[in-house]
Amino acid sequence: MPFKRVSASVSSPTVEVIVDMGHPFLNRTVDGFLKIGGVGAAHAAAQEIFRCLKKESASKRDFEQAVKKMGKEGLHWGLVAGVYTGMQYGMERVRGKRDWKNALLGGALTGALLAFGEKSYNKDTMIQSAITGGAIATASEFLRYLT
Repeated sequence: MPFKRVSASVSSPTVEVIVDMGHPFLNRTVDGFLKIGGVGAAHAAAQEIFRCLKKESASKRDFEQAVKKMGKEGLHWGLVAGVYTGMQYGMERVRGKRDWKNALLGGALTGALLAFGEKSYNKDTMIQSAITGGAIATASEFLRYLT
């Protein structure tokens, strides 16, 4: 059975949380899930805080809705990030190279897989999601190389 370890460090302006699951594929997938899932939860929290400030009142029900939305969005964003980082790592291992094509293929496969979760799934939705996922992932990879 693989040894699992969690460590954390804080150095301005980054926070690193490392989860050792015993395999690089699992490590990257869990890392992506945790980091981006946290961003999704923070995004939902900011939206709910703004909504409460706008209506100038907050109740227990509002708080419960906010926590529920934070959980759902954190899970959704985390799943997307986990699938993407896992796919990108898998492409890197299969191709033996680390370049923008891995991001393109990882994004396209992630988009296609996420289309299966939609209520109104069809072939056109899957193709559209794959193109969008590939385009966004490739653009982010190009921007990373520019900075």
